[in-house]
Amino acid sequence: MGEALTPAAFVSLAVALGVFAVLWLLVRRARRPRGPYPFVLVHGMFGFDSVEVLGRRHDYFRGIAEALTRRGEQLHQVRLPPVASVAERARILSSYVEALDAAQVNLIAHSMGGIDARYAISKLGLAGRVASLVTIGSPHHGTPLADLARTAPGRVVRSVLETVGIAAGGAENLTPASMERFNQEIRDADGVYYASVVARCRGAQTSLALKTSRHLLSRRAGTSDGVVPSTSQVWGEVILETNADHWAQIGWSKDFDARPMYEHIVDHLRARGL
Repeated sequence: MGEALTPAAFVSLAVALGVFAVLWLLVRRARRPRGPYPFVLVHGMFGFDSVEVLGRRHDYFRGIAEALTRRGEQLHQVRLPPVASVAERARILSSYVEALDAAQVNLIAHSMGGIDARYAISKLGLAGRVASLVTIGSPHHGTPLADLARTAPGRVVRSVLETVGIAAGGAENLTPASMERFNQEIRDADGVYYASVVARCRGAQTSLALKTSRHLLSRRAGTSDGVVPSTSQVWGEVILETNADHWAQIGWSKDFDARPMYEHIVDHLRARGL
């Protein structure tokens, strides 16, 4: 018969086992795959991954993929239905990410793409596959321009689109009222790093196509990027504020070079080990 453990010996054994357990967990965590994770670019409403026009390829994120690839980054570009609802676009985004051969990914999303990504992470079980979400010009608190979808002309346009088989409804998801309900239901996931880039533009910095909408927004919501109020673009940590309209943010401007902005995002995430 062995001797019974004394209280002091029992305490010593318990401490030793506890230390061993902590060391074992630390070793397992160290062996778990970590960054650098690949990037997935997520486009906004009316967007695409890339299209060919007259024999030339055009990316939604114009010049961005080439710039980041030259740096040695692994990059993917997803194609979502251009005017579908957030739920439908998020479903396709989730399937796309799940099919990638990567433990996790960093999502960089423009405009509505940021809302799709938040939905996919929170509601469709994508949190475990996403290390970070950085949104650029996303209407986290809605944009008054989306209210136009509820007017009679807006309803007619939606009806026509759906008649020819194009899923619509995305604009109605982005009204301030809709996004207030969205934010109450869609919560940030633990373990995912959320950050945002906030942009604004002034008259001389605004493309001709956005001058009217920028003027309308300035009267109703203050500064904006011509599509989304600047205050609405904030979600998570603001890692950059810049002067660029909604299209300049994705490289479609002669007066604004978007590539350094994306390089800044990548450098920020890499510094965090993502």
